[in-house]
This record gives sequence, C-alpha cells and structure tokens, in this order.
Amino acid sequence: MKSDPEALIKKHEQLVHSDMQKVVSHIQRDDGDWTLNTLMIEGCDVAFKYRRKKQYKSLQGQRVNLTYYPTNETIAGFNIEIMKVVRIKRA
Repeated sequence: MKSDPEALIKKHEQLVHSDMQKVVSHIQRDDGDWTLNTLMIEGCDVAFKYRRKKQYKSLQGQRVNLTYYPTNETIAGFNIEIMKVVRIKRA
C-alpha cells in the first residue's frame, strides 16, 4: 500500500504537504541503529528532519515532495522549531 499524501493529510490534520521543494543542504548522521537526515529547503530557515535505517544518496540540489508537521526540539537549552518529515519522495 502506497502512502498517499492526501490520505495522510485527511487522517492527520496537522500535516502539511509541499511539492517541488529544492534541497540546498542534506546532512546524514549516525544515530544509534538509525541515520538521522537533516534537510534545508530553499527559502526556508527551518530544518526538516527524518530517520532512515541506512544512508542514501545525497538529495542536495534535488527537488523533493515532502509531507511533514511542525514541532519543537530542545538543543543546548534552546527551543528550536523543526519540521518532522513523515514522507519524502523525489519530485
């Protein structure tokens, strides 16, 4: 069963879907058994984060379709807004 962004948004109203977003930075770091991926999107100052089991090709310079929701993360005592990605696909 494929994950359809419209079906996800209907089920979870807080989700946002964006098409054809250009990735300007893609960083992959080991986080235990997972790989933490952080994307920066052109024209946006907020980091987009998601986890995968293994590393993939860099998405830097690529266009992607994202389904995500805003959340906050505390780093070194500072509360920072991030976007938690639940679905990402190359456009």
